[in-house]
Amino acid sequence: MRLEIHICLLDMNDECLIFILQDACPMVKNILLLDSEGKRVAVKYYSDDWPTNNAKLAFEKSLFTKTMKSNARTEAEITIFDNYIVICKFIQDLQFFVTGGDDENELILASVLQGFFDSVSLLLRSTVDKRMILETDANVIAGKVAINSMDPGAPSSEQILVQNGGGS
Repeated sequence: MRLEIHICLLDMNDECLIFILQDACPMVKNILLLDSEGKRVAVKYYSDDWPTNNAKLAFEKSLFTKTMKSNARTEAEITIFDNYIVICKFIQDLQFFVTGGDDENELILASVLQGFFDSVSLLLRSTVDKRMILETDANVIAGKVAINSMDPGAPSSEQILVQNGGGS
């Protein structure tokens, strides 16, 4: 979905001059989280530029191959890949990517990447301590996330249900 903005400015004769700004809203094509072997951890595509799952997998594999020797460990790196702007950042075994069109604003795409990176880091902070994995059970991790997002004013019976995975 693209944004179209109409601006009306009055000239000296009080006539409306209309300017149309199309594509004023940046569009993210995809957000990828890959492991150290280039396999999917989490991906979301917001565009039909890759219509099939095979096309998506091929894009991810070739992007991984191109960036695997990158130094994007401390700062995000901006690169052009297959006529797309790709912002990437790596931490330990995770590789974060945000892809936009070649006409998108790199700073905005980098902000999206940083938000994604920070969110995942916060979710994993309590499960990873100095490279030691403290928890691998998906239900326990999801429960901890649910507890942290629970309304503090909620009755304790609801919190217990969340901690026990819905009372099972």
